[in-house]
Amino acid sequence: MTDQLVIGYLDDVSSADFYQRRIETDDKWMNNAACRGLTDVFFPPAAERPQARERREDMARTVCESCTVLTTCKEFARDHHEYGFWGGESEEQRHQAGFHLIAPIGIRARS
Repeated sequence: MTDQLVIGYLDDVSSADFYQRRIETDDKWMNNAACRGLTDVFFPPAAERPQARERREDMARTVCESCTVLTTCKEFARDHHEYGFWGGESEEQRHQAGFHLIAPIGIRARS
């Protein structure tokens, strides 16, 4: 699509139409998550070094261990191909368990 066509299309789509097309999920469980408000622990900054990632994921894992919605969170991440640390699992662990991201970050190609 050209830029003009894209702009014209976006002008024709109201914000109400956009939100009506959004896939609804039952995410009320997130309100009970132990990680609420700890985004920096569960999602990496740009260019995170491997040692920093290990420390951050260890902190996230500790938070997840005491969470009452751990299983629900893990299933949500697997079903929705989420990035970051969810339900006690890193992206790499979900990938190894057979739940693949659309564009994996930090997953090394195996030869």
